[in-house]
Amino acid sequence: MNQPQPPSGIFLFDKPKGITSHDAVELLRRKISLKKIGHTGTLDPMATGLLIMLVGSATAAQSAMQGSAKVYSGTILFGAETDTWDAEGRITAEAPVPDLGEEAVKKAVAAFSGTIIQQVPPYSAVRHKGKHLYKLARQNKPVPEIKREVEVRWLSWAAKPPALEFEAECSGGTYIRSIACEMGRLLGSRAHLSVLRRLSIGSWSVRDAVTAGELAALSPEAALDRLTPVPGAARA
Repeated sequence: MNQPQPPSGIFLFDKPKGITSHDAVELLRRKISLKKIGHTGTLDPMATGLLIMLVGSATAAQSAMQGSAKVYSGTILFGAETDTWDAEGRITAEAPVPDLGEEAVKKAVAAFSGTIIQQVPPYSAVRHKGKHLYKLARQNKPVPEIKREVEVRWLSWAAKPPALEFEAECSGGTYIRSIACEMGRLLGSRAHLSVLRRLSIGSWSVRDAVTAGELAALSPEAALDRLTPVPGAARA
């Protein structure tokens, strides 16, 4: 008799603020009692929104899916820069809020549109010679400047001084907080990312995702019923 196949598939989760992506994976692990669960792209604790979790054999598609384009909404707050380049860090520099008039913002947005080279934040999980950058930063050790080529397409923006609200589509590996920090400096000020929400990854939308409250209320069977197959194009 053939043994039943263990559960596998994609689980869409709407990560709340204040937990890590690893914490989110643990919530699903405890719910469905399966250890083999991964995800396709970290969200910082400050960020909310779509986290795609891969269950069972679907984890084989992780690397293929990590490169998918992502859409974010968020807020860049001008006047202060932090060591993490987002609202979780401590303020390291302050400056007057710059001109956020239409022309000034258009030029700033244009500077971070299309193919750009951005610096990886010092507080990130990127490795250098086997060590995570954030570990070097926490130990007050020199953090090397690592730069990456990414694609950014701004979908909308609205200046609400001292902030700039936006929606943007980015290639895999893009750091929105790098854009926030670098835009602040470009405008002769300082800035950090104060709000971030991931709206979609490829064709998957946060509108179809399960919230933390909904996951808590689901039975293990109902949670497993929310798994969907990995598309053929994303299979390893």
